[in-house]
Amino acid sequence: MSVIQDMADKLADDVLAAEVELGDDRFYEKVAAVLAAASPTFQEAYITSIRVRLAERRGREFLERALAAKRGLITDAEAENDLPIDIAGSGH
Repeated sequence: MSVIQDMADKLADDVLAAEVELGDDRFYEKVAAVLAAASPTFQEAYITSIRVRLAERRGREFLERALAAKRGLITDAEAENDLPIDIAGSGH
C-alpha cells in the first residue's frame, strides 16, 4: 500500500469511529469536502477507504442477519428487511 493509501485508511477508520460519538452518520462527507479543497488525490483515496469499509459493514450485517434467520433467531423477512431493491445490480 502507498503512503497516501495508508494515511487515508487511518483517517477513514478514525472518522467512522468518530461518527458514533458525533451522532452524525454522514460526517465522513464533511471530511471529504475539507480534503477535496486541500488534495483531490488524498480525498479520492479517503473516499475509497470509506466506501470499502461501509460496503464491508453492510455485507457483514447481511451475513449476520442471514445466519440469524437460519438459526431461527429472526424471521426471513427480518433478515431481508434492509436489502437493496436490486440485489443483483452492478454496484461498484
